[in-house]
Amino acid sequence: MTERKEVITYCSTFPNTYEDYPFRDPNWCVMRHKKNRKVFAWIFEKDGCIWVNVKCDPQWRQFWRETYASVVPAYHLNKEHWNSLILDGTIPQVDICRMIQESYDLTLGKKEHKMR
Repeated sequence: MTERKEVITYCSTFPNTYEDYPFRDPNWCVMRHKKNRKVFAWIFEKDGCIWVNVKCDPQWRQFWRETYASVVPAYHLNKEHWNSLILDGTIPQVDICRMIQESYDLTLGKKEHKMR
């Protein structure tokens, strides 16, 4: 997964989500939950690559950063809870999907999380 459209398509497979462009800048796309409007993926291009900011459990945050050089503290977000994935082809797709799934789960509202 290295293209913006691939990330958006994958994020769209999660229940009750939508694509949004809140900054009047087409470079920045966010994927949100419909019910609580929380963002679970920030998608943008920087330095010639697509980047995806994802929320992560603090227990896993450092593991991902140490495992892949292309997982770094989040660009423009709280570095304690968010990582940036630089989609340069070095992170296996299964791990990209896993991190996006975790971000989706962590940003669900309490009611929605109980219902799942």
